[in-house]
Amino acid sequence: MTATRPDLAALLAQATQQVSGGDVTTEQCLLTTEEVARMLRLDPSTLRRWRTACPVQGPPFVRISERVTVYRPEDVAQWLLSRRTVPTAA
Repeated sequence: MTATRPDLAALLAQATQQVSGGDVTTEQCLLTTEEVARMLRLDPSTLRRWRTACPVQGPPFVRISERVTVYRPEDVAQWLLSRRTVPTAA
């Protein structure tokens, strides 16, 4: 892992702790398309394409307005875990 790559587990733990402690606003717990793209090592246009696909693909998102879409860290983590494939022993 590189030092600049956000650690999804650490980000999720921090968001959960801050929300449960009540010392952060909802706005601070939300991730932008660019932040999620960096975490998943994708281009932001990929997330945008997934959101407009039929059926919709990618992690759950919240459309704040026509131009603003955000993601909850716990939704991104859960979506990522649901995509995990564990190879079985032959």
